[in-house]
Amino acid sequence: MAHAAPVSPLAPKTISELPGIEGVRFASGAAGIRYKGRTDVMLALLDEGTTVAGVFTRSKCPSAPVDWCRENLKHGTARAILVNSGNANAFTGAVGAAATRLSAELAAKATGAPLESIFLASTGVIGEPLDASKFDGVLGNLAATARQDGLLSAAKAIMTTDTFPKVASLTTQIGGVPVTLSGMAKGAGMIAPDMATMLSFVFTDAAIAAPVLQKLLSRAVRGSFNSITVDSDTSTSDTLMLFATGAAAKRGAPAITVEGDKRLGDFTRALGKLLRDLAQQVVRDGEGARKFIEICVKGATSAQAAKRIALSIANSPLVKTAVAGEDANWGRIVMAVGKAGEQAKRDELSICFGGIRVAQKGLRDPDYNEADVSAYMRGEKIDIEVDLALGRGKAIVWTCDLTKEYVAINGDYRS
Repeated sequence: MAHAAPVSPLAPKTISELPGIEGVRFASGAAGIRYKGRTDVMLALLDEGTTVAGVFTRSKCPSAPVDWCRENLKHGTARAILVNSGNANAFTGAVGAAATRLSAELAAKATGAPLESIFLASTGVIGEPLDASKFDGVLGNLAATARQDGLLSAAKAIMTTDTFPKVASLTTQIGGVPVTLSGMAKGAGMIAPDMATMLSFVFTDAAIAAPVLQKLLSRAVRGSFNSITVDSDTSTSDTLMLFATGAAAKRGAPAITVEGDKRLGDFTRALGKLLRDLAQQVVRDGEGARKFIEICVKGATSAQAAKRIALSIANSPLVKTAVAGEDANWGRIVMAVGKAGEQAKRDELSICFGGIRVAQKGLRDPDYNEADVSAYMRGEKIDIEVDLALGRGKAIVWTCDLTKEYVAINGDYRS
């Protein structure tokens, strides 16, 4: 059974309004994959003509569903996505591949969609065989009862150690015609995405060709899901997919078929905003988290160098435990900068917590006041800024603190 935990204190105070998106319907149910007394499977049905884009883990040990999705993504169209929690179907060999195919075949039977248009994702324990036959008893009913307003319930069904469902929605325009984006994400531990997050699915009624959609998603992930970390561990199952039903074309929205179409400006910005929202919700639900941390590194020799340094800070257990203890231990920031392998000059470095400068030019700031910084560290959101004073490279990443609860959750995850 998954570790039960109270809702994270960093959870959003309200849940986004989730207007239905024409061309996509959701349903969730209980297949008994691992959990008892809760939903653990979701099915999304997509209208004919829906295009799809995806980015996946670059782990060398990907799950069977990741392999399946990569293969089907070549076709560029989608009609259904089936997701389960409780079992990752990863490191399961030929048995896992067979379970993946059976899952897709059962989804095809329930929805009438061709196999090459069905996408799959699984999350949970690694290394245990998935009994895909359990889907047979629920998918027919899910296909029959799927609704446009079922996204929130679907998000709850794919949770594992998550303490709250992660959803977001917004409206933008293409060619002056309103289009909607809505999405869900799951993830709380094993979070250091390398192309995506644990699982995330975003839907829009925009009409965008698959190659263009892929370019948009691959760019947007850099400043969102690839800029978060909870524990520095990249999952075998990382999957982020974007589906465009094209239904807005019936209202006069232009069909976008060429990369760089200027009418995509607002949509591109909206997609980035939505993905950042979902990614930050994952961090806010980091296992055992009590502090949400934003790390900004500037003055680096390049943006890439800035990001590597920022991630070095964000992934440092010493930095994260200091924040958990509400200690502005800037010496640990210096350590993390120094070990990142990027150019840095000790005597040019400055560090701020919440705009309060604590160190500059290789020394403690002469105006440093311990009481002021200690008061700041008691807040739920902690901003750390590092200025290398070497160039114009800048990057922002988000992480959370590391508490005793993280150890408790992961110490008995399979128990």
